[in-house]
Amino acid sequence: MKTRIVLIAALVFSTLHTSLAADRPKFAWVGSWGAAPMPMKMKDPVGDSTFRQVVHLSLAGEALRVTLTNAFGTAPLTISNAHIALSSAGGAIQPGSDHPLTFNQRNDIVIPAGAYIVSDPLPMPVAEASNLVVSFYLPQQAVDTPTCHQTAISTNYIAPGNQSAEPSLHDARSQTSWCFLQGVEVQPLDKHAAAIVTLGDSITDGAHSTVDANRRYPDDLAALLAADHKTAGLAVLNEGISGGRVLYEGHGPSALQRFDRDVLAQPGVRYVIYLEGINDIGQIMRPDSPESRLTVDELTFATTQLVQRAHEHGVQVIGATLLPFGPVNGLARPGWQRAQEVLNQYNDWVRHSGVFDAVVDFNHAVADPNAPQSMQSRYDSGDHVHPSDAGYDAMAHAIDLSIFSK
Repeated sequence: MKTRIVLIAALVFSTLHTSLAADRPKFAWVGSWGAAPMPMKMKDPVGDSTFRQVVHLSLAGEALRVTLTNAFGTAPLTISNAHIALSSAGGAIQPGSDHPLTFNQRNDIVIPAGAYIVSDPLPMPVAEASNLVVSFYLPQQAVDTPTCHQTAISTNYIAPGNQSAEPSLHDARSQTSWCFLQGVEVQPLDKHAAAIVTLGDSITDGAHSTVDANRRYPDDLAALLAADHKTAGLAVLNEGISGGRVLYEGHGPSALQRFDRDVLAQPGVRYVIYLEGINDIGQIMRPDSPESRLTVDELTFATTQLVQRAHEHGVQVIGATLLPFGPVNGLARPGWQRAQEVLNQYNDWVRHSGVFDAVVDFNHAVADPNAPQSMQSRYDSGDHVHPSDAGYDAMAHAIDLSIFSK
């Protein structure tokens, strides 16, 4: 009798799962690359300049469109002469690959303060793992608060005057930040295509990974997904902000502030990998911080709120344990021991609370078995907080791809 009940239950679950999969909408557009906007100070004026920026796609498509942003601007932003092309070395573009971008069939656009604008669709086929160059001209204007993504770990260029359509730039200076560029979306070839958003801080951002090598853990995850035919239609959007916190503003808006824009508003989003909280916990060691008395209950309550918001939009949340931090012998810094206790309590909650749709144990993947409060030396970039390229790869391999069922 028990066997029959189990078989019936399995059949019902299988039928329900198939029905749910069939009911999933086919997304007309899916994000293939993204970066979380944040305010950033710049030394030089940005008016009368060409911005040329390199992005690494995670999903193929038969057409694309680009999102430009003025999210933190205090005045309207004028952008003109935008182009997209295949990337070549040193900020150059591959011959014959350049395409102009338009906005409502115009080659210039004014983006209101606090807003973003999506380009007209462009019938330009692109492959996954393509490196594209997005170029645009900012006419002479005052930009008090540029909207950028500071830790791009990608070499981008700013050149004087209007050089957007030039094969290579003249007199350009480089920076490892993206500015005024929020996303690249594709019309997917795969009918099951969808996006995974990786939400986090500097570890999601890829801090201390090799510049221009695309060795962040979301990049490594995208490569693993593309290599498996069951998951090849899934894009990965990196929405990490270095220094980001859950409860308070850090180097950018908190996770509670930016969740709707950076996760729920992403085209084609179906999953989010949530790796946040280490910077909040780190504030315990700063007596002047509003989070110096942080408790694990505050962190788990905020996280639960975000999971509920995701579920209301049909987005599944994969909870991730926080990585270990600190050298083998610990730190003599006040509050370090309590920070470790809160980290361990939070990780236990992630593993056992049942709040998440699935869990990935990044902590276990990189921790030193003989000193669990530290990373294994082969995975440590050297600062005892951020992984090396090998550490980011270990994180990606710790994710069970079967959780991303189609």
